[in-house]
Amino acid sequence: MAMNGQHKFGQLDMNSAKKCHNYFVAARPWSFTASLTPVALGTTLAYKVHGVFSVPVLLLVCLTAIAVHAAGNLVNTYYDYKRGVDTKKSDDRTLVEGRLSDQNVATLGGLFYGLGCVGLFGLCLISPAKENHLALIYFCGLSSSFLYTGGLGLKYIALGDIIIFLTFGPLTVLFSFLAQSGSLSLVTIPYAIPLALNIECVLHANNCRDRIADKQAGIVTLAIILGPMFSYLLFCVLLFGPFVAFGYCVIHVSPAFFLPFVTIFMAFPIERSFRAGEMKLLPQRIAVLNLVLGLMFVVAICAAPKSGLPFIS
Repeated sequence: MAMNGQHKFGQLDMNSAKKCHNYFVAARPWSFTASLTPVALGTTLAYKVHGVFSVPVLLLVCLTAIAVHAAGNLVNTYYDYKRGVDTKKSDDRTLVEGRLSDQNVATLGGLFYGLGCVGLFGLCLISPAKENHLALIYFCGLSSSFLYTGGLGLKYIALGDIIIFLTFGPLTVLFSFLAQSGSLSLVTIPYAIPLALNIECVLHANNCRDRIADKQAGIVTLAIILGPMFSYLLFCVLLFGPFVAFGYCVIHVSPAFFLPFVTIFMAFPIERSFRAGEMKLLPQRIAVLNLVLGLMFVVAICAAPKSGLPFIS
């Protein structure tokens, strides 16, 4: 009897561990670089412009950004399944294979949105920024993460690329900058563009990979509208565009910008894989590039003299 009880207890533990793993995978943690690099950039710009830096504020901004990002990923999983976009051949098979129920995914998404609101409340307590400014930008980000596939379903009418570019570029960088410095500034926008291009490259690669399945499901993405040739050209612009900016900064601003520029050697194999049609893990590989490129970009801004930085001096 004791052995039988231990066996059942062991099975219960294994099932619980498997379900926790499924919850973890459903949130798509590999994509969180798209939130963390803009947060790091906004924090660095706040320090460079105003000379302020708070570790507690940084941690709360990271918590808030990741929570909303994870919630948006789960909303995407839920509505892609409901609209018949996800199949057993899709990259995300959380609901298709029954790893979690749709109610599980919806509940977890709601919990992450709640966690993001907790982070916002903490920022309102310790950040020098005005509460209404923080709340405005936060709820803009929360709304866009939901409307990408929920509600209006911007992804399904070829507007997803715009919303991702704005949310994970200018909006997140500005939110981080505001939380640290207490001020709103347009100086963040030109610095956010190289990161936003690279982050949008992740989405575009994903949509190019899923072009046929998406078309069969009756949705419209930019990759479907452009077709294979122009999608490839856009992919190259998104992938290599940031390095044009970094190259300019190496020549005219500071040699420190050679650090993000040199990550171009990570981009060449990615381009070759896209051209060869090896698309399965391409979004994840671009996410790794985004992390390394973003960190090197932050280090370069820290190392460059303030007097030479465009729009800051």
